[in-house]
Amino acid sequence: MTAAASRPTVTEAYAACEEITKQAAKNFSYGIRLLPADRRAALSAVYAFSRRLDDIGDGDLPDDQKVEGLAKARADIRGLDPNSSDPVLVALADAAKRFPIPLEAFIELADGVESDIVPSTYDTFDDMVGYCRLVAGTIGRLSLGIFGTTEAASRRDAPAIADALGVALQQTNILRDVREDLLGGRTYLPQAELAAAGVKLAVDADGVLGGPRDALVDYLRMGTARAEEWYSRGLVLLDLLDRRSAACCGALAGIYLRLNRRIQAEPAAVLTQRVSLPAREKALVAARSLAGRPERARPAAPGAGGAAS
Repeated sequence: MTAAASRPTVTEAYAACEEITKQAAKNFSYGIRLLPADRRAALSAVYAFSRRLDDIGDGDLPDDQKVEGLAKARADIRGLDPNSSDPVLVALADAAKRFPIPLEAFIELADGVESDIVPSTYDTFDDMVGYCRLVAGTIGRLSLGIFGTTEAASRRDAPAIADALGVALQQTNILRDVREDLLGGRTYLPQAELAAAGVKLAVDADGVLGGPRDALVDYLRMGTARAEEWYSRGLVLLDLLDRRSAACCGALAGIYLRLNRRIQAEPAAVLTQRVSLPAREKALVAARSLAGRPERARPAAPGAGGAAS
């Protein structure tokens, strides 16, 4: 087979990305299916490359090979080749021609993934937010390039709002996965806050997270309340998008907002399991979003703080 024959067509490349998204993106898929075909294909390409970066970081390769893999991924983005034999790169190159995708955000995402290769801790909440911006705010900004905004005046603010929404989603991820992450040798919750709350994270012989239990439960409840403030800021983005883009974004964000509230209502569940929403509830959130009735964050309680960064 010649080199030319081995190159996928653009149609084949997008099909490969959509299959990756279908197989690997559980929550993401509920929103992406609400987009028109051209935007759905482009967002699948963004997801497929983002997933590649995550898989490098979470894989079983030695650390030096992970670093090399991320370096190659950065080079692929900087020299994005529409004639590549790699279907993800072909699709992404085509998407970048059709939409103003901020490709430099992939470089930041790779930096965030690389910071996980040798697990580190974060001292303050602002430190944790910096990490969240790298691994999730970037996804918000990449997605915004495909969604677009309805008014020229809103375009200046939209990237920062999309970034805030990504940070909100990542906070929920961190709160949900604190036990699983600790078992994997990673801690994302701010060390100074944990110490002030009297919490020292540990998993006992029965696999139960504690540190001690009551103090940790109180801390997790506070964390979800703070995350909701970030959702309040980030969900303003829905008002800047066209109907289908708002439906897509609202479905994904709404699923995580409901998950955040589930943890807030029963934070002790996080100590023993990975909390999730049933498929029927996710489908309901997507349907409501498509109907123009997306989930919205609750107003911050008087005197609440901690969302500024």
